[in-house]
Amino acid sequence: MSASLIENPSLQALPAAEFFNDVLKGLSCVVRSIPSKYFYDDIGSRIFDEICELDEYYPTRVESEIMRSYGNEIAYRLGSDVRLVEYGSGSSLKTRILLDHLIDPSLYVPVDISHQHLARTVDALARDYPLLSVAPVAADFTRPFEVPKSDFEPRRTCVYFPGSTIGNFAQAEAIQLLADIADRCECGDGLLIGFDLRKDIHVLETAYNDRAGVTAAFNKNLLHRMNSELGANFDIRQFGHHAFFNDAAGRIEMHLVSQLEQLVLIGNHPFRFDRGETICTEYSHKYSISDFEQMTAQVGWRCKETWSDAQNYFAVMYLER
Repeated sequence: MSASLIENPSLQALPAAEFFNDVLKGLSCVVRSIPSKYFYDDIGSRIFDEICELDEYYPTRVESEIMRSYGNEIAYRLGSDVRLVEYGSGSSLKTRILLDHLIDPSLYVPVDISHQHLARTVDALARDYPLLSVAPVAADFTRPFEVPKSDFEPRRTCVYFPGSTIGNFAQAEAIQLLADIADRCECGDGLLIGFDLRKDIHVLETAYNDRAGVTAAFNKNLLHRMNSELGANFDIRQFGHHAFFNDAAGRIEMHLVSQLEQLVLIGNHPFRFDRGETICTEYSHKYSISDFEQMTAQVGWRCKETWSDAQNYFAVMYLER
């Protein structure tokens, strides 16, 4: 391992204009929505860390169990001297399990949209993994960004995409993102990706409607963000949280629900809401292993191995370009 933390100039705030334009566009549609990536400002990232600790929210717990149980096998697949590029790194908690098993990784590149949260994560990694070279990138991974190079040529690059984040994208968008990742990679490079499996609807819906209301606070933080950053005047008390499983589409849908007829201003742009009208804030698609393998094969990935838990709640798949 190299003995230095790589300072990366891309660790900076993302433009507010993009947030503003995406919100105006999304709220102007017949089916109103806001991209789920905007959950993850500093406060939203902290709340999501709380969600991951909830009894009802199984994905983080189960995926971590898979990584602990099969860490040696997964590390063997990735090999030594790997450059690990993580999409949506957050607090890098599952990544620590992987790092503990990897043999001399050449570079770890955490990519996250929240620059403040990313900075704290990198500080913690520098303290706990002093021999690991880390090059953080504050970026929206759905857009082009530059991947930092290692001090020496890695044996291969592996993109690590945990947390079932791929499920937040509609199928066409997910396929495009997987194609974009493939385009970044060379023949023989890897993709280690976690995804949630279809299961009992009660288990799914309970995971997104916790008793303590932490997920509801996470959802409503979008309204706080728009008020503080975009000059909106949402009355947070007049919007409720609603999450349900759409069986036909194979996904959890998360919505903010207007509790009455109301007018909301975002800057100088008015938006009228009827009682019961919703803003869709997140999809979380659930897959079968065979369906996911077929989807990745469309864009040049070949599945080499898949690991799951005893209940088949979650899967981690390793693919090669």
